[in-house]
This record gives sequence, structure tokens and C-alpha cells, in this order.
Amino acid sequence: MMQKMKDNRKKKLNKKTNFTEFDMIRFVSLLTRECLFLLFASVFILLAMSAIYVDVYFMDNALYENSVTEILQETILAGIAGLFFWCATKRPEIRGGLILIGGFYLCMLIRELDGIFDMIRHGSWLWFALTTTIVCIALSVLIPASTVTGLTDFIQHRSWLMTATGLIIIFIFSRIFGMNQLWEHLMPDGYNREVKNLAEEATELLGYSVCFLSSVLYLGETREKFTALRKSWT
Repeated sequence: MMQKMKDNRKKKLNKKTNFTEFDMIRFVSLLTRECLFLLFASVFILLAMSAIYVDVYFMDNALYENSVTEILQETILAGIAGLFFWCATKRPEIRGGLILIGGFYLCMLIRELDGIFDMIRHGSWLWFALTTTIVCIALSVLIPASTVTGLTDFIQHRSWLMTATGLIIIFIFSRIFGMNQLWEHLMPDGYNREVKNLAEEATELLGYSVCFLSSVLYLGETREKFTALRKSWT
């Protein structure tokens, strides 16, 4: 009995390791695609974080709301929300889930633009964010099947871990890293708020960049022509 089990296990192993020429082509194609995405992600992060140097060295800016870094953060959020909403019009099978995800990022964008909304009334960004939330939830409730399917597919995709990492950087790490008490303790003889702003905004920009890359990865790999390839390797 034990020998038979060993033989069966060996056959399964040989079956998995016995690559055909077609399997090798698929593997090389997959490896090439992953390397290209790594290169794209590296270049994107490099270019995004260079906004910090533009503000500090060339704009002499303390990273306030009109800084290049802030504008880039808002642009990235607008790009993410736009991508999800645009894909929602093209993919009815997961439309509800994409609408909710896009609405979430749109609310984050509205929060980042609080300075503009304050010109209407202080704190009015909250009402715009609530309105966006209600509209997106209402639209997703009308198509419950695509909402559940879309959200399930999103959290099961490998890009979800990148998204979660980006959100943790934005909502947790940047807040802790940018606490006034921390920087006041580090600079007891001359607290410089600009340094604190630099640390907080830089980590937020990193988080937004990671979320953008994860969104591109998810929406790119869930296109119809990539779905079959993805399933064949799982």
C-alpha cells in the first residue's frame, strides 16, 4: 500500500514537472510579463517620489496643499477612481464591485481636496464624500450579483495584498510616522514642522503609488485575454 502511494505521488510529480514546449513558452511569457511589471513599478515609484525633491530643492516648498507632491497625490487618486469607473462601464459582470472600489478612492480624493471644499464651507468635503458614498452604494445595490462577484474577485486577486499594503501605509503608517510628538522629541532644540510634513506626505505618496500599481495590475490581469492564462496556472 505504501509503495503504491509513493508510486502515485511520483507520477503526479512527474506530470507536473514534465513541461511541454507549449508550457515553456507560457512560462517564459509569464516571467517576461512579471519582469516588465516590476520594471514599470520601479520606474513609477522613482518618478513619483522625485516630486519630493522637486518641492524641496526647486520649489522651496514645505509640502503644503499647492505643492507638487500634494498635486501628484490627488492626480494618482483621480487616476485610480477614473480607471475603476471606466472599467465598470466595460465589464458588466463585475460592475457593482468596481463602482464601490472607485467610489472609495473618489472619497479619498475628496478628502485630499478639503482645502478647495473649505472655500465653500469649512468641512464641506464631508458632505461631498457622503453623497459620493450614498450614490455608489445605491448603484451597487441595484446590481447585487455583479457587486458580490466583483468584490470577491478583487480580494482573491494577488493585487489585493498590494492594495492592503498601500492602504496601511496611508491610514496607519503615515499617521504614526507624522505625529507631532515624535518629531518634537527627535528635534528638541529646534522643532521644524516642514520636516514632519515631508515625512508624512512622502509616506502618503508612497501609499497612493502602491495603490495605483495594484489597481493597474488588477484591472490589467482581469481583462478577458488574460483571464484564461491566469486560470491555466492556478
